[in-house]
Amino acid sequence: MGRAVITGATGAIGHALVSEALKYHEEVLVIVRRNSQRAEGLKQMKRCRVLEADLFEYPHIPELMEMQGLEGTGYDIFFHLAWMAPFGADRNNLDLQLANVQAALDAVRLAHKMGCRTFVGTGSQAEYGQPEGVLSPDTPAYPETGYGISKLCAGQMTRLLCEQMEMQHIWTRILSVYGPYDRKETLISTAVINMLENKDTIFTPCNQNWDYLYSEDAARAIYMAGEKGKNGAVYMIGSGETRKLSEYIEVIAELTGYTKKIGFGRRAYNDKQVMYLKADISGLKRDTGFVPAVSFEEGAARLIDFYRRQTV
Repeated sequence: MGRAVITGATGAIGHALVSEALKYHEEVLVIVRRNSQRAEGLKQMKRCRVLEADLFEYPHIPELMEMQGLEGTGYDIFFHLAWMAPFGADRNNLDLQLANVQAALDAVRLAHKMGCRTFVGTGSQAEYGQPEGVLSPDTPAYPETGYGISKLCAGQMTRLLCEQMEMQHIWTRILSVYGPYDRKETLISTAVINMLENKDTIFTPCNQNWDYLYSEDAARAIYMAGEKGKNGAVYMIGSGETRKLSEYIEVIAELTGYTKKIGFGRRAYNDKQVMYLKADISGLKRDTGFVPAVSFEEGAARLIDFYRRQTV
């Protein structure tokens, strides 16, 4: 069974990853930022221990664990999801993004001190910039934002540090994930919330072809990559299938009973809008056996039910 460590466990993927890891580990330690209100649900999960520490505190976590009576060694695998400013204007705050790289290196050192044999990091499709075609580990990476540059740097530097510390290293690159506990500002969450309330909606033309993966599937993919993946590998986290963005939104409209005209084209595309996003998950399938299990229709229905329960 063993024990696992997960940072950044309060979001859609992180929360689902905790549930996935608890299926196979006797205990999961989650490290969340201080005073995180979203961590309350994690504290109620059996065999899940919660430690509050900000990213810059990672070098001091062994002392914090000792103070809280938590065992500091005897862990097997470390999943690092925590990242400052992954959205908004601060994606180009270069000093902040550089601090994320340092925190990732500190996470590797922490994993080593805790006895972990494997470090799993989470990157992003932003590492590629505006590529054409299907994204694979071999697709040339030309990131255009501070966020994308720092994710690419973190993946390469944590790999080198893991080699120096004789730990296994797995890097995952996540495309687009949706599900419970995601930010309400994301496209899918916004569509669900507004359509449940039958509010006016504002979207771009939504002609992008997009690859969406439900959060439970994403968590399972990352977990399987850590447990079964090859040392030094990069794995794409996506469904491997695409639809027009407008089709996803139309599914949500139907499932919520939305009666207003969908607001396609009511705002312009963002600068440097990526119009095609699809993951090549063949390597992940080959090495781990991962296959997506939740269709978008089912995942959207689950998310709609999640938000309905939030309002009860």
